[in-house]
Amino acid sequence: MPIYEYVCNDCETRYERLVMSASQKIECPKCSSGSHTLQLSVFSAGKSSNGSASTSASPASGGCACTPSTCGCN
Repeated sequence: MPIYEYVCNDCETRYERLVMSASQKIECPKCSSGSHTLQLSVFSAGKSSNGSASTSASPASGGCACTPSTCGCN
């Protein structure tokens, strides 16, 4: 059940919706218009106490161990 971000084509309100199925009708919460554009979602990594991006993935757990200067995805 992904969360999608939309912008209303009529009133330009930005909103998110949890989509349960492809046939679900999506309406703007402000004007109830069904005319909208799906937006690309932007996500961010959490920051550690030293200001660098934190990650929970590690090579031992099968995750990526990439850093700005090296890549551990071999």
